[in-house]
Amino acid sequence: MRQRIVRLALVGGVLVLALLLLLTTCGGGGSEGAGGEDGPEKPARRSAGPATQLDVPPEYTTRRGWEVVGAGPDYALSHTTGRLAYLEEVSGHRYRLRTLDTETGRAGWSGEAWRPPEPPGFPKLLTVAKDDRQFFVTWSFGKAGDGLTPSGTFVSLDVYDAVDGERRRVEVPWTGAPTVTATGPGVLISDGRANSAVVDPVSGEVSRIAASAVAYPKGCTACKQLTEVRGQTAKGLLLSGAREFWVRGGWYSRRTAPKGADPATGVPTSVAPGLILAKWQLAQGAKRAATHQMWTVHDAGSGKPLVSVECHTPAMEPGRYPQAVVSPSGGYLVAGNLAFDLEAKKGFCFEEEGGAAGLTLASVTDGGSAYGATTARDADEALDGEGGGPVRMSFTTWGVDTLPPNTRLPEAETSGVGIFRWTDREDRLHLLGYPRVG
Repeated sequence: MRQRIVRLALVGGVLVLALLLLLTTCGGGGSEGAGGEDGPEKPARRSAGPATQLDVPPEYTTRRGWEVVGAGPDYALSHTTGRLAYLEEVSGHRYRLRTLDTETGRAGWSGEAWRPPEPPGFPKLLTVAKDDRQFFVTWSFGKAGDGLTPSGTFVSLDVYDAVDGERRRVEVPWTGAPTVTATGPGVLISDGRANSAVVDPVSGEVSRIAASAVAYPKGCTACKQLTEVRGQTAKGLLLSGAREFWVRGGWYSRRTAPKGADPATGVPTSVAPGLILAKWQLAQGAKRAATHQMWTVHDAGSGKPLVSVECHTPAMEPGRYPQAVVSPSGGYLVAGNLAFDLEAKKGFCFEEEGGAAGLTLASVTDGGSAYGATTARDADEALDGEGGGPVRMSFTTWGVDTLPPNTRLPEAETSGVGIFRWTDREDRLHLLGYPRVG
């Protein structure tokens, strides 16, 4: 259905047509440039450059670009469509998903406003891909607030096609705080242990896998200890035990261990779409087995090791640190003080002679530049500017350059535009896009 909203203003006794908006609503999908009852579309500023001028690395310009003020705490990127999605609160604890073109800052489609489960709060936002299609997914957890639905809790997901905003809602009954990720072709909901559900973004179908249905690799006693669903791959769920990991119905880490590692010691530390970063003990008798570990990037579909590097034994919290970040095209991966060139099959561990991590890398671009900070405990701290001196690392030279102390680091780069985040004194989040010029 198409509606035309026309506002007339009386100026000097003359009726002037002031605003004409085209609002398209179709089956719960998004609308390009839609305003609706919650106000007109609010495009990013871009004519004279963003109003906020942050101190950024010299390869970006702040004289051009775009700015969004008052976005929610999360955003999501679709590199194939060049869109960025963000949430805003519109009224009465209702939220709307908006998009923009990352290259121009021009507003894209917007979803309809909706109310998440109770208690109210900004839903979470992520990106998932399946069958050469990308989707933005908002999710929240709680109880229905209409007083009519039974008091059970559930995970509510709204799945939007990144191209046109077509929306599908899926509600999954769930007990206890969920973990929701999208490292494979579906949206994975887990309880932090071995119970899980996978939502197909194309069909909306929900597949539940109970802990009692988990099959363990033959002969792996450690797999049955501290069993946890760690992510999803194109071949199925990735699970791990106290040691060793496997894909349900697929490959097993003991059979895909990297050369020089003890095959019974693998622990996945971070999962990204198509890739797994795992830590291994060196083989018994190896010269540096007492002081070093092996860190390997594996292909998530086959378990095949792609590139490895030896490093001292840094702090590690599986599932959180070191956090793997992959460049948009998938050619580079950084995680903590580790950096991997996946095409050249080279890895590097940035550490001091005594083994202390020299830096924490938090973002990486297709051009082969990675950004981070010294003394930061994790990627979030580095991007927040709370982790010591900002730095830039080059995959061409493997050298590290120190940046000025107040430099804001790009959280991501897409379409030649760096994405930056900043919170003002009124606690409003600003998303900024500054083009790369060098």
